Amino acid sequence: MTAEPATIFIATGRRKTATARVRITTGTGKLVANGREFEAYFSHENFAKLASAPLTTAELKDQIDVTVNVTGGGVTGQAGAVAHGIARALEKMDAELRSPLKKAGHLKRDPRQKERKKAGQPGARKRFQFSKR
Repeated sequence: MTAEPATIFIATGRRKTATARVRITTGTGKLVANGREFEAYFSHENFAKLASAPLTTAELKDQIDVTVNVTGGGVTGQAGAVAHGIARALEKMDAELRSPLKKAGHLKRDPRQKERKKAGQPGARKRFQFSKR
C-alpha cells in the first residue's frame, strides 16, 4: 500500500521587513506558523484573521493545510507577509483563484517601508525647532 505524496505548493510573501515562506497542501485546514497554531502565534485574533484572509476569500479554509516560516518585522508585518504568501501559493495551486484573490487585493505586495532617518534631523521628516535668535 503506497500513499500518493501530497502536492506541496511553495510561495514567498513579504511586507515591510517581514518575510514568510509558505507551504500549502490539501488537508483539513491546519494553520501553523513557526511551529505554533496561528491563534497562538499571532498575539491578537485580528492578526490571525488577516493572515488567513486569502483562504477565506478562496473559500478553502477547511481544505488546505498551511505551514509558514516567518521572520523579520513585527506582528502586523508578519501577518501581512503570511497573507501575501498564502495568496501566491493558492494562485500556484489553482490559476482560476487569481481573479478573486486579485480583486480582494491579496496578490499585491504592500510596498510601504519605513523611511530612513536623515542626518541632522530627529527623524525622517521632523526637523529641530528653528530659533531666529
